[in-house]
Amino acid sequence: MNSLEKAKSWFSHAGFGMFVHWGLYAIPAGVWKGVQVPWFGEWIMHTARIPIREYEALAKGFNPLGFDARAWVRIAEDAGMKYLVFTAKHHEGFAMYRSKADRYNIVEATPFKRDPIEELAEACRGTDVKLALYYSQAQDWHEAHAGNGPNDDAYGNTWDFPQGTAEGFREYMERKSLPQIAELLTQYGSIAMMWFDNPIASFTREHAENVKRLVRSLQPQCLISARIGHGIGDIRGFGDNQLPEQQMSCPTEACVTMNDTWGYKFDGGRWKSVPELVRIKEKAAMNKCNLLLNVGPMSDGRFPPEVIERLGCLAGLKRAFIEREELS
Repeated sequence: MNSLEKAKSWFSHAGFGMFVHWGLYAIPAGVWKGVQVPWFGEWIMHTARIPIREYEALAKGFNPLGFDARAWVRIAEDAGMKYLVFTAKHHEGFAMYRSKADRYNIVEATPFKRDPIEELAEACRGTDVKLALYYSQAQDWHEAHAGNGPNDDAYGNTWDFPQGTAEGFREYMERKSLPQIAELLTQYGSIAMMWFDNPIASFTREHAENVKRLVRSLQPQCLISARIGHGIGDIRGFGDNQLPEQQMSCPTEACVTMNDTWGYKFDGGRWKSVPELVRIKEKAAMNKCNLLLNVGPMSDGRFPPEVIERLGCLAGLKRAFIEREELS
């Protein structure tokens, strides 16, 4: 069994993971200029059509001194999670790590000056939690051509830039997307999975194959998520908050929110109860599907109290199960 097959086998038995959506969008937390902005917190730049220069200014006030990588990993491990998927760059285009490819990143553009991925990689070592990284490979609202091609249904930044071109998108991929993916796979040790997302029309099969070859060349054992698109990922996936209705025979994952947003919002909608989360987890497990449960940290780097409460309850249920097994 080669390293990739071993990784698939591990993933098929992992069962439970933590998805972490954290970026500049945690600062407005769903509110822009005093107005509640609908939909997901991490989409606020797009939904409110915030000009780049205004949105960039958020970085100057991003100093999340409450961030504690070891605490995050401990919470995940206590709840029985086997991997943590961290948003290295979401659609807003801001890199949550030290990037040489683009200065628009948490180390160079904020007073925080720390690299969360470096700290998470260190925190995961010696635990049962593997580090995986989310990267928005095609859509980037900080770039003129990313996700702003002629057939992209306006998912790119159409308020700051004119319609993009295929040549412009190719230039974006070569200048920013591919170099940043390479950074993520060479700076932090072994990465369990690259969780790509939203392969819009500009991101052709050729682009997807280029990304896949890059991942394979740098870390052959690194899994590639379903949302690289074009059916070439290692993992079977579903839409947001969707679960399979039958048993799966391949590595499969469902990503689910605890409330009604991925990125943190002051008013993120209704929180799922612990019994609801348990039922979701059991349904996924029954159908041999991993559950990737989302957390949206606050702008100071701490998990919301509702998250701490729910994951604490799941951790308690895990301990109770282990104790019953030991007594039986």
